[in-house]
Amino acid sequence: MKIDWIAKLRHLLQVIAFCLAIAAIHYAFRPHKAYEVALFYSLSIGLLSWFLIDFGRHFFPSSEETGWPAGLAGVALPAVGNVLGFLGGTSITNAWFGFASWYRYDAVELRVTAGVTVLSALAITYFFYTRGKSAWLQAKVSEVRSQASEAQLKLLETQLEPHMLFNTLANLRVLIGTDPARAQDMLDRMIAYLRATLTASRSTEHPLANEFDRLRDYLELMAVRMGPRLAYTLELPDGLREAPVPPLLLQPLVENAIRHGLEPKVEGGHILVSARCTGRDGRTPGTQRLVIEVTDTGVGLPPVLPPAGPGQSFGLAQARERLATLYGADGAIDLIANSTGGTSARAVFPLQLPSQP
Repeated sequence: MKIDWIAKLRHLLQVIAFCLAIAAIHYAFRPHKAYEVALFYSLSIGLLSWFLIDFGRHFFPSSEETGWPAGLAGVALPAVGNVLGFLGGTSITNAWFGFASWYRYDAVELRVTAGVTVLSALAITYFFYTRGKSAWLQAKVSEVRSQASEAQLKLLETQLEPHMLFNTLANLRVLIGTDPARAQDMLDRMIAYLRATLTASRSTEHPLANEFDRLRDYLELMAVRMGPRLAYTLELPDGLREAPVPPLLLQPLVENAIRHGLEPKVEGGHILVSARCTGRDGRTPGTQRLVIEVTDTGVGLPPVLPPAGPGQSFGLAQARERLATLYGADGAIDLIANSTGGTSARAVFPLQLPSQP
């Protein structure tokens, strides 16, 4: 029998608050009685009833929805607990004050006391019952949201993979007829990339080092197609190698840089992929952020972005949606025009390094 003692303490404080309110109400309608007497009776009856019910429920099979005993036990337990709590609490208070309240009550006073006890017991029992059910519903809602987010991320990944594959296969088809040797090399690179992708796609996060390794395979694949027109540099600090990131986050950013930056440029260009942590660029001050930047020396951003321009590409839109799903407003991807030419795509989201042993 596992007991959540923090929850028990919270219930105890809530019952004490109820008892104080009941004593105040009881005293308000009978001011000729000492408040101390009403307070002792209320606390004795309330706390004993709570103890019998809240601890007694662990000896019965409980409903998953409410944590309350199912079936007849769910009705009998609070009824018996409140009756025993009333009798035991009254006896304890009688012994404390040194008189027998059973013989002091007249018929009217006894009915009032019994009525207040019954209504209070019903109110407190209903309160804890609804709180338990509400907590279960909130947990279920959180679970469903988590499953929906995970399903959405998986869907986005499956959308990104065919997008990249179709582009690569189209280029491979051309190379087969014009340069079989390069087509063979490109096919080998694609097999290596897909093997790594299949392994990583089974999770929603993997180390940043793995993401850079997969990105290197992708860039080598693109280098076969573009030849000397594509050069690249990957800069990953050792302290960030284990930082968790969503799989396939960087590939659409690099693909966007190649498609809209380097390919329109006759001589091609260079792509730099770098990572760093910062506490200043994020939206929440004082929170460490992981900043991953893909910078190219391509043609740069046009003055006015067309409907299918670099800021609205399929891969970039999906990467933004993935960060929004995982981190909400704390994750973002921005395109920045460099003063020296070219474009930078900057992804920023919370940094969560695994704890060191």
